[in-house]
Amino acid sequence: MDKHYDPSDIEKKWFPHWEKSGAFKSGRRPDAQPYCIVIPPPNVTGSLHVGHALNNTLQDVLCRFERLRGKDVLWQPGVDHAGIATQMVVERQLAAEGLDRRDMGREAFLERVWKWKEESGGTIENQLKRLGSSADWSRSRFTMDEGLSKAVVKVFVQYHREGLIYRDKRLVNWDPKFRTAISDLEVEQREVDGNFWHLAYPVDGSDERIIVATTRPETMLGDTAVAVHPEDDRYRHLVGKMVRLSLTDRLIPIIADEHADPEQGSGAVKITPAHDFNDFEVGKRNDLEMINIFDQHAAINENAPEKYRGMSREEARKAVVADLDALGVLVKIEPKRIMMPYGDRSGVVIEPWLTDQWYVDAKTLAGPAIEAVRSGKTKFVPGNWEKTYYQWMENIQPWCISRQLWWGHQIPAWYGPDGTVYVAESEEEAQAQAGEGVALTRDEDVLDTWFSSALWPFSTLGWPEDTPDVKRFYPTATLVTAFDIIFFWVARMMMSGLHFMNEVPFKDVYITSLVRDEKGDKMSKSKGNVIDPLDFINKYGADALRFTMASLETQGRDIKLSESRVEGYRNFGTKLWNAARFCEMNGIGGSRDLAPPPATLSVNRWIIGEIGKAAELVTKSLEAFRFDAAANAIYHFTWGTFCDWYLELIKPTLMGEDGAEKDETRAVAGWVLDQILVLLHPFMPFITEELWHALYEGDRADLIEARWPVVRADAVDAEADAELTWIVDLISATRSARSEANIPAGAKVSVLVQETREERLSWLARNGDLILRLGRLASITPTEHLPNKGAVQFVMDGASFAIPLEGVIDLGEERARLDKAIAKTEKEINALSGRLSNEKFVANAPDEVVAEARNRLEQESDQLEKLKAAKARLG
Repeated sequence: MDKHYDPSDIEKKWFPHWEKSGAFKSGRRPDAQPYCIVIPPPNVTGSLHVGHALNNTLQDVLCRFERLRGKDVLWQPGVDHAGIATQMVVERQLAAEGLDRRDMGREAFLERVWKWKEESGGTIENQLKRLGSSADWSRSRFTMDEGLSKAVVKVFVQYHREGLIYRDKRLVNWDPKFRTAISDLEVEQREVDGNFWHLAYPVDGSDERIIVATTRPETMLGDTAVAVHPEDDRYRHLVGKMVRLSLTDRLIPIIADEHADPEQGSGAVKITPAHDFNDFEVGKRNDLEMINIFDQHAAINENAPEKYRGMSREEARKAVVADLDALGVLVKIEPKRIMMPYGDRSGVVIEPWLTDQWYVDAKTLAGPAIEAVRSGKTKFVPGNWEKTYYQWMENIQPWCISRQLWWGHQIPAWYGPDGTVYVAESEEEAQAQAGEGVALTRDEDVLDTWFSSALWPFSTLGWPEDTPDVKRFYPTATLVTAFDIIFFWVARMMMSGLHFMNEVPFKDVYITSLVRDEKGDKMSKSKGNVIDPLDFINKYGADALRFTMASLETQGRDIKLSESRVEGYRNFGTKLWNAARFCEMNGIGGSRDLAPPPATLSVNRWIIGEIGKAAELVTKSLEAFRFDAAANAIYHFTWGTFCDWYLELIKPTLMGEDGAEKDETRAVAGWVLDQILVLLHPFMPFITEELWHALYEGDRADLIEARWPVVRADAVDAEADAELTWIVDLISATRSARSEANIPAGAKVSVLVQETREERLSWLARNGDLILRLGRLASITPTEHLPNKGAVQFVMDGASFAIPLEGVIDLGEERARLDKAIAKTEKEINALSGRLSNEKFVANAPDEVVAEARNRLEQESDQLEKLKAAKARLG
């Protein structure tokens, strides 16, 4: 073995080997229980970010775990065509060349997009491979593959025939830069500087005026009512009357609607149904006219007075405000911070816009999907996300599925000259419906990306064909995904899967944590705190990043990711590497057996039981999706129990004469190290595969194909467990006592023990040399009486121990040191207590500063207790 651990060399070696060997492929165990995970398909334009790194690490941990348990694992990979994101990338390229897609035409533009996809669209798949993702890459799918496109068309047509897809005029999030409807997920709410313009609307036939406030005065050109609350006595006499809409020469009604909040502003609100989602609902409830005053560029259209036509929103706002001021109906302008919707990719203000679009009747489809979770067919982990799921699903709105783009699945609908719509799986079918000779024009819009990804769990398996894969791997076992797409993706897969497959698409939905920076702040480009996981992989290796992600993944808690944690787990890899080298140099190699070797020595019987306990904890934790508990269990066993204790405990045997005890110890140590490598493999696949082969003489099957440890009922030897646990605890207690008494590391001290139990005394006698060596002791002697002063005393498991300090340290000097430390600690405690008792500090200081002060007070208080106890021990 190389002296130094180099992650990059190992990673370059093993991933191509695994792929070439077919280790990731499904279907190689036809008689085994199937286990399927579908990857949340990243955008074809994407590159690896921390969310991907976490999500795919957890998926890979589960897949490698179940593969080692003998299951037929299919981790289905693929990428999403990402309609608007991909079209934007290619349009930018064209703009740099002085070209425009509209001049090229649809067919030529799509050829260009496909060309870009083939050349540059595989970036994220290659990055996921660097992470070690053991997906069946030979089956990678794309949401616009021929097979998946066929599934999309079939679903659209069937939904339409069943009345679940229809065309309607409703409000959508309109992006005036890209000139398309976008989903709520693509809208980013930003707080910006704005104003409330307070406007007076004259009541017709009266001297009264009703005051409304708006953040968008230009939209008043499309007002069709003023609303007041039904219980607001101030306006009860005005309900049913009309107000004159300045600048438009229109009369609009005053209506009673609970949307108006009597506690907000004047209690009266302007209603613009064509340009506000809440107003749209008010308009429907009250049968109001819906006047769209913007065109697709968000410029004023022909429905507004001629003076304003063609103006942009910004130009129209200035003109409208100036004209209202001139008419004397601008009451005041109130500066205010307001929330505005922006397109997350275009960066322009999104316009609620009334337009004809295609919709899915999501409410009808949501019923079975809600019931499937209520009945437990699909479970969310952590369970609290079920509430979020229910809240969204029970208040679901019609789903707008059409997008005014060219890149995507073109809607399978054709229009006749009279406007009749023909929905069919092909143009030939549509023509047959319309009749021979009827000229048809295909709908130019494409489908929302979520429409195709909603079919992902079964379309990737070959549906709508009745393939063997559909029968074997649907429903899938587990979905690992982020909380922000529970509604956009998880819910829609539930609806589609139940409708077309009559079965839920997955049994468990694991919702990952949110990854924040080391201070707990959300990552953003503007803050400059975005972490690139590839930087960590390049610096510390994929194994270190993977282990960090898994060990920090605690259900229901965000992750604070710091470079020091990744570096620490790289050091864990180094620790394992060095332990393996030590084993190799002492004739310890890989085991040929699944079962542990026969063991007579207590230390060997003990370690077999300890690895059994660790295996059981890792197994149960992974089955419960407790990734942190699983990772920490194998970490503490490997670093603490195996490296720091067992290897130290067996050194005398390994250094001693050849014989049965050394042979047994070598066999047990090699077998235990093998178990460590198997248990660690899901988390750190590269280093474990390397060591699996490095420690074995000759050829053996790859670790990725090995068997998961099966814990036997008799794995723990009670006698050996009790003896070695006591010995380890005694050495640890002795080391702590030395440290607390400030005994120099090189000083060998004596220990007196007051113990009457014969079993404990026999353990002391049998393991005396070990205790002396690891505790750095000159002797350990049973006695009937312990000194009551001038010694460090400690109690362990009912026995009392003392370390005489006379001649070891200067007692007077040590008392003086402790007095000084006690005084300093008390001063710090007083300062922290004073700060935390100051109400202004607690109320005004940042939460993290207050929390840090409380944490320090707790630490200092603990330290004071230890210092006083240490002084008392000196007598």
